[in-house]
Amino acid sequence: MTDRPERDNPLAEGTFGPLETWLAATLGAGRVEIARAEKLSGGAVQENWRIDALVEGGRHEGAQRWVLRTDAQASLAVSLDRTSEFGVLSAAHEAGIKVAEPIARCESAELTGAPFMLQTYQPGEAQARRLTRDPGLAEWGPVVARELGRELARIHQIRAGHPDLGFLPQAITSPAKAEIARLRAALDKAGEARPTLEYVLVWLEDNDPGSEDVVLVHGDYRTGNYLVSDGHLSAILDWEFAHWGDAREDLGWFCAKCWRFGNADLEAGGIARRASLLDGYRSIAGNRIDESELAYWEILAAAKWAAVAVLQGDRYRLGGELSIELALTGLMVSELELEALDGIAALEETNAAQ
Repeated sequence: MTDRPERDNPLAEGTFGPLETWLAATLGAGRVEIARAEKLSGGAVQENWRIDALVEGGRHEGAQRWVLRTDAQASLAVSLDRTSEFGVLSAAHEAGIKVAEPIARCESAELTGAPFMLQTYQPGEAQARRLTRDPGLAEWGPVVARELGRELARIHQIRAGHPDLGFLPQAITSPAKAEIARLRAALDKAGEARPTLEYVLVWLEDNDPGSEDVVLVHGDYRTGNYLVSDGHLSAILDWEFAHWGDAREDLGWFCAKCWRFGNADLEAGGIARRASLLDGYRSIAGNRIDESELAYWEILAAAKWAAVAVLQGDRYRLGGELSIELALTGLMVSELELEALDGIAALEETNAAQ
C-alpha cells in the first residue's frame, strides 16, 4: 500500500483554470471550458471524476463528457500507475476491444494533486449488486456473459512482446508463480500475519498447473468492472491490474464465488452460467480451455482478493482512512480464506476420484 499526503478536493469548482489550460494545449484546442466536475461512486483504489467540458477547436471540438481517473488517497502497490494504465487502455482500444477511448494522460501531480488519465465517459450500469439483482437478468445475463467472453478472448490475443506494452514486467517464472510472488510481496507490507492465507499460497505454488502461453491479462475482469447498456456490454473498465499472465486467470477471476454477489448458482459473475462465458470465449479463442481447468484459478482468485482485502482493511485500521467500504472489505478476509480452503478440498476430492 502506498500513501500520499492529504490533498484538497482536486477538482473543486473555481479551480479548473490550470487544468483547462493544460487540456487545451494537450488536445490542440483553442480553448477548453470545464462546466462540471463530479466525483463518481466506487473506486476504492482510484478516484473517478466525470468531467463535462466544451472544447473549441481541435479533434475533440464540441461538448465532451470525460472521466478523469486518478489515484485514491492510498493506492495498492500491486496496481499500475495511471501512465501505465493509460498505455494498456490505448493498446486495448487500438485492438478494437470495447473500452472507453483514451484521451490524454498527465504524469505531473501539479494539476490535480496526483498523476491522472482522461478517457471518454461511457453510459451504462456497472454497480454489481444492481446488475445481479436486475429483474431482467435471466434475459440479458447470458447475452452479456457471451459478449464478455468474446471481449476477453480478444484481450488475450494481445501477447507478450507487444511493441507498446514494454513497460509491463515480463515474468521469469510461470504466470501462477509470478502472481503468487506478487501477492506475497504485498502481504509482506500488511499489518498482521495471515497464516491461513499463507497456507493457501503454498498450496497454489505446489499445484501450479503451468502455462504454455503468456497473454495480456486484465487482472480484475469481473462484474462491477464492465458497463451494461440496453441489455448489452458497452465497455470494459478498470485496467489498473493488467499484466502478462495465463488466460485462465481472468476466466477464473470472473467465475470465482466471491464475485457472484450472492448468485452462487450463476458461476459467471453472478449473471449467467459459466458455459455462457466460455461459449463466447471459445467463439474467438477456440476450444483450448476446458471448464475443469478453472478450479485452480478460482482458488487463486479467492486468495488474491483476500490479499487485497487485507491491504484495504489496513487502510482503515492503520492508515486512518475513515471509510465504511474499506472497513467492511477488511472484514471479508476470513470468508475469502475459507472460500479458498473449500476450493482446495473440492479440487483434491475431484482429483482423488479420477
